[in-house]
Amino acid sequence: MIFLKNLLASLSLLAAAAAPAVQAQDQASSYPTRPIKIIIGFAPGGSTDAPMRVLAESASKILKQAVIIENKPGVGGTFPAIALQSAPNDGYTLAILAASVFRLPYTTNITWDPARDISYVIGLTGYAFGIVVPASSPITTWSQYVAHAKAHPGETTYASPGTVTTNHLTMERIARDAGIKLTHVPFKGSSESIQALLGGHVQSAAETSAWVPYVESGKFRLLVVWGEKRMARFPNVPTLKESGINIVQASPWGIGVPKGTDPAIVKKIHDAFKQAMEMPNFKAALAQYEMEPMYMDSEHYRRFAIESMKRDKEALESLNITKQ
Repeated sequence: MIFLKNLLASLSLLAAAAAPAVQAQDQASSYPTRPIKIIIGFAPGGSTDAPMRVLAESASKILKQAVIIENKPGVGGTFPAIALQSAPNDGYTLAILAASVFRLPYTTNITWDPARDISYVIGLTGYAFGIVVPASSPITTWSQYVAHAKAHPGETTYASPGTVTTNHLTMERIARDAGIKLTHVPFKGSSESIQALLGGHVQSAAETSAWVPYVESGKFRLLVVWGEKRMARFPNVPTLKESGINIVQASPWGIGVPKGTDPAIVKKIHDAFKQAMEMPNFKAALAQYEMEPMYMDSEHYRRFAIESMKRDKEALESLNITKQ
């Protein structure tokens, strides 16, 4: 009788221990059962928000659940990654990971590590960057911009979507290499910095290709682009490398989820967004901003994050940008 009681007790303990694993397996197999949220660290509109809305709509059809965009602009596009640190790791909170996330340990006091404390899902694309001025500006070429900045040290202003964003750091590298001093005016996203330039509040903008329609409509003038090659849409505009500055910048970005998310759920998210990436509507949305798909699987994206953190640490140190 005692043996039977002990056996039943042991079986009961085994069942209790196995229950969480079975429950997790059930959650993964049935995922998703409710709407999924994607946090974007920039204001609505612009070259992050617009393509992601197209991608989210396609992914929602694949996953058979609504995929909702939540814009949380500010702090250089890093809010989504910060939000992941307190979000449930159930696959219902996704974050767009701007490259500025990889600089957080070196620019702010945080208690978590972007390399270890985020589950990387999929790399999606990268930006097309350039420097624009109003069409009314007397500056018509990049060489004139440099000459003007040299003649008026610190007086030439440029907008960006935030402090310590890729736009900001790359522009500081450009200024250093060109031997000029500029004044940075940060905003909460591309749409805000574009509006500031339209309103005459700044003299130039170092921006992602949210400026494309404004250049095409004749409101802005594009001086230089930051890619490896010239843009097909603006073949007369030189690259930085062609202008004597050995910098190429694309700033790849993608999707992350909270650390500890079930790998089976991560795979479901990855597979859905990979399928959505391959649809013509996403490629067309990217093309509006001269962007292209830049796919990375989960492991590749994780390694990219580690490499980016190392590279950005070296860049920040060389520019004497330290924790606030």
